[in-house]
Amino acid sequence: MNGKVIAVHVNASHTFSKQSVWQIILLKGLGVEGDAHCGATVKHRSRVARDPSQPNLRQVHLMHGELFDELSEKAFSVLPGDLGENITTRGLDLLSLPVGTELHIGEHSVVTLTGLRNPCAQIEHFQAGLMKAVLGRSPEGKLLRKAGVMGVVTTAGPVSSGDEITVKMPPPPYRELEMV
Repeated sequence: MNGKVIAVHVNASHTFSKQSVWQIILLKGLGVEGDAHCGATVKHRSRVARDPSQPNLRQVHLMHGELFDELSEKAFSVLPGDLGENITTRGLDLLSLPVGTELHIGEHSVVTLTGLRNPCAQIEHFQAGLMKAVLGRSPEGKLLRKAGVMGVVTTAGPVSSGDEITVKMPPPPYRELEMV
């Protein structure tokens, strides 16, 4: 199972969208260099308010580019980086991967998946109706969160648009991604 990086993004401030850049640098145990969410402990404002000593399981946000196609079909205008992801991918079903999956990106970087992104209320301020569009229900009625996955940097290195992504599954039994 392989995919590709189609865009990379960073933002030093705690605003919703991130700027598209030609390359980001992943820092082991910290996240994306220069990004507001970079650090060993939580940086998300609501999580910091609850307990600033929590480990940062949301160092890198990855989103599948196929979501933008789906949103476009529903008349939303959303581009890579608009929803706050650091890495936009194509060709990988990120949401189906288990906790502990390693994404080997480019020649050096490795991101280990920790969970699902829980879309926050800011998404509705970005475009009305978008929250409902990035949530769904499985045939069994289970809530589906489609706003990407979160991970931690386990091997540092650069990530650029066009980089290949190779998936290394963790040993079974697999644990389904949950909100982090």
